[in-house]
Amino acid sequence: MKIIHTADWHIGQRLHERSRLDEHGQFLDWLLNTIQEYQVELLLVSGDIFDTALPSSDSTNLYYRFLYRLFDETDAYTVITAGNHDSPRHLEAPREFLEMGRIYVIGTAEEPAKCVVTLPRDNPRIAVAAVPFLSESDLRYLSYETEVDRNERYREWFKAFYADCVAAMPAELPKILMGHLFVQGGRIGNSERNVQIGGATATHANDFPENVSYVALGHLHRPQTINGTHYPIRYSGSPIPLRFNETGYLKKLYLLELANDGTLIRDEEIKIPIFKELCTIEGDEVSVLSQAITGDWVGKYIQVKLKLDAPRVGISDEIRQAFGDRGGDVLSVELELPEMVQGTTIPVEDMKRPEEIFEQFHKTNFNGELPDEALTQTFSELVQMIEKSE
Repeated sequence: MKIIHTADWHIGQRLHERSRLDEHGQFLDWLLNTIQEYQVELLLVSGDIFDTALPSSDSTNLYYRFLYRLFDETDAYTVITAGNHDSPRHLEAPREFLEMGRIYVIGTAEEPAKCVVTLPRDNPRIAVAAVPFLSESDLRYLSYETEVDRNERYREWFKAFYADCVAAMPAELPKILMGHLFVQGGRIGNSERNVQIGGATATHANDFPENVSYVALGHLHRPQTINGTHYPIRYSGSPIPLRFNETGYLKKLYLLELANDGTLIRDEEIKIPIFKELCTIEGDEVSVLSQAITGDWVGKYIQVKLKLDAPRVGISDEIRQAFGDRGGDVLSVELELPEMVQGTTIPVEDMKRPEEIFEQFHKTNFNGELPDEALTQTFSELVQMIEKSE
């Protein structure tokens, strides 16, 4: 069976208030053509279909138009799971209707057996554990429990859930696991939000069960393989760069082929085209303006990091106009002044976790000293309390 693994579409995501729907539409058209070209029989989408729990009507329409074309123009089966950005109930609301189109959507993880999908239904050739995002908030709250204890309890719940999924699968079928979580060893792509807060930090590669052929993960936006097992554990990454600092690596998806006994006989990376180029320009005023008037910026989104000796009114507008005259669209102009260089700062797009921001704040205000362990743990617990109250 030929399979494509993708994830983290984040339909509806905006970059500095610019809509990305055109890019997502181009990606979905390309994905459909790729499925047809390679005669793919199964599409796996491991969470974060949308960027928000309440996607716009335009985002929702784009998603369902793609699903209809997938049903109408291919013979592929599709398995989709909810990520932490998705609303599980919203995503799986038309579940029974979509199943008539060979599309299986799992939004909630009420019990392991209900996450298992065998395909095709009339003559099964593969079993998929379509596990959505397992939120730590679903664990029963214990007032006496430390953060370390809670992390370990999350890990045991995670291990037991996947083990029960495998136990519910027909023994003779090849087995694929899906998930949306952070696994130790994964490299963060700097556009994920709060991927390590809470129990997700406790998950290890060897927590997944044996006797499976492949683990198709979502949550991290950088394509990568996690070491530690004899079968591949993969993040497909996001199909488009979600921040300017994601342009340093290729976007891709994975094409697999499984034999009837579960052996992986094909394992390829397929590069995803760049649908909208993101560019970062750095330098002083003369250098940046020179690049603006000599370069080809048609259809590109641009981030400018401008070094100035002193503030100057109107310079940002001049920069935007210069690139705009050459067809570019400047989304942000970051000014770097001498007094700013001396201080320690974290660019907004490089902020990964609240704990890191807190650590930087403490170092800045207390002569470079790191907060002690007790203070850091108290801050982490406060973050979790706030998240639960939202």
